[in-house]
Amino acid sequence: MPILFLTGIIITFFLSSLLITKRGKTKADYILTTWLFVLGIHLSLFYIVQTQQYQDWPYLLGIEIPLPLVHGPFLFLYTAALTNQFPARYYWAGHFVPVLIVYLSLSGFFLRPPAEKIWVYQNNGKGYEEPALYIFVTIILSGISYIGLSLYYLKKHRRNILNLFSDTEKINLNWLYYLIIGISIIWLIVIWGDDRLIYTFVVFFILFIGYFGIKQVGILNSDMLVKQAPMPYQEELPREAAVSNLPPDVPKYQKSGVTKATIEKIHADMLKLMQTESLFRDAELTLGKLSDRLAVHPNTLSQAINSIEGKTFYDYINALRIEAFLKALNNPESQKYTLLSLAFECGFNSKASFNRNFKKHTGFSPTEHMKNTAPANQ
Repeated sequence: MPILFLTGIIITFFLSSLLITKRGKTKADYILTTWLFVLGIHLSLFYIVQTQQYQDWPYLLGIEIPLPLVHGPFLFLYTAALTNQFPARYYWAGHFVPVLIVYLSLSGFFLRPPAEKIWVYQNNGKGYEEPALYIFVTIILSGISYIGLSLYYLKKHRRNILNLFSDTEKINLNWLYYLIIGISIIWLIVIWGDDRLIYTFVVFFILFIGYFGIKQVGILNSDMLVKQAPMPYQEELPREAAVSNLPPDVPKYQKSGVTKATIEKIHADMLKLMQTESLFRDAELTLGKLSDRLAVHPNTLSQAINSIEGKTFYDYINALRIEAFLKALNNPESQKYTLLSLAFECGFNSKASFNRNFKKHTGFSPTEHMKNTAPANQ
């Protein structure tokens, strides 16, 4: 077991060093680098305690106790950075205040002679039972709170990108969801109190976040989301809508100041553009690209799609792609092509995305649809 922990320590610092050398680092990369470094220190301190090497370095005793309180904030801040929802200014630093408070509460222990500190550890924390209970409860509450916040931010991110992108396969951050679930499992084990099992899971968790963290690409920068070029309809937008990073929610549309006639005109122009140029066939079509072609503000275009079509941008574009696919399927000249090649021709860029959207809009998988329509085609 010590070999596993030692291996985890080496891998953690190695992954942290890899991230340091990564080109074009984002804020999320810096957070992950720091998080991995802290995890490496945490594992190292645990290794020293488990192997009883603390007798050689008694001044290190106690440093590991508050460290579980930093992992929830790091998870939340990493999620916030990946989803472009990072706290403004220096508010992020407030998430680490509980850690400092716990360190201050343990100052009396840190000032004790080395022999006394060793004695406390050898006797399972005797004399510190009450502070240990308070710290344990704080750690549990911190874990639950930050897991909940991270899931909320991820859900909000997924909802936002549906109003901005026609394909979300590479930016839906499914791996981040599994990472959060992994931390949830670790926190459940923390409640059971099996330290060895906790840190075994932590080692595998580090491998997971290291692999996907290094592979992750930038998500949602503000330049992609908001265009400030002159637009015919922009004068009708209020100031707060013009500077917003994301399309406002539906209730905000009611206060946008854009008239119904303007919305209907934008929608009609969009329909005409889709019919004449089939822009939905562009696999990388975004709300920003479409708003550029229509010379309207992205927020206003999003409002037109949401209010008139009753769909997100993602659902609207993919519904057009499915409609085009079904038309192509009925064309005798298309019989020589595979279903997937037709799907790609209609704007999909992956089999998974095509299958998911096909079932969502028709109620059947492509294979089921072919079976159901086969007699009619004969």
